Amino acid sequence: MALRPLTTIGFDADDTLWQNEQFYQLTEKHFTELLADYAEGDRVSERLLAAERRNLAHYGFGIKGFTLSMIETAIEITECTVPAKVIADILDIGRDLLSHPVETLPHARETLEALAGHYLLVLITKGDLFDQERKLAQSGLGDFFDAVEIVSDKTATTYRRIFSKLGDGPERAMMVGNSLKSDIVPAIAAGSYGVFVPHALTWVYEHVEEPKDAPRFRKIADLGELRALIEGLAQV
Repeated sequence: MALRPLTTIGFDADDTLWQNEQFYQLTEKHFTELLADYAEGDRVSERLLAAERRNLAHYGFGIKGFTLSMIETAIEITECTVPAKVIADILDIGRDLLSHPVETLPHARETLEALAGHYLLVLITKGDLFDQERKLAQSGLGDFFDAVEIVSDKTATTYRRIFSKLGDGPERAMMVGNSLKSDIVPAIAAGSYGVFVPHALTWVYEHVEEPKDAPRFRKIADLGELRALIEGLAQV
């Protein structure tokens, strides 16, 4: 009997299974308003993005690093004269992000429910450990997953390690997500299928070109199309 071409499916979390970036953008808008007396909003956003890029190696991905980058940006923009009240407000809006209700995306639950038990499902996400655990618990999707991997970054090595440890290797695995840079390109480099599910709001840091010529690259409009795609692969 021929081996099944696919046995393991990895899912990204933020902006793949539930909303995330929209809350960051609302927080950033509030942040620019806090510094409106010191710089134009576009300038503040530009400096914030630069701080986030610098700090990824130190703080990693997630709300805590984002909050620290906002504080650093406020200090830079005001040339070390930022009022303590502004720092307190930044900490408040960072805490608000950590307690925001989870909004699952369309087709997330029905798709996971249909695939669970037929494939090994693995949640593979970046970000703060406590925050991602909180969101998974509040989403009500946790029971569909056979394993949860909260990682500092997503590289080809990350996917090889996870799919080899939990599944039958990357060649018989698929990664589903909204980030080409983190979810799709490195998964394909590891030997897996990469299924791109675009989200209207994706952090600029995660933008790269679509690997359209890669044999294992796929693109769907939403998670509702995933089951048909997988069924099509099984018939090849």
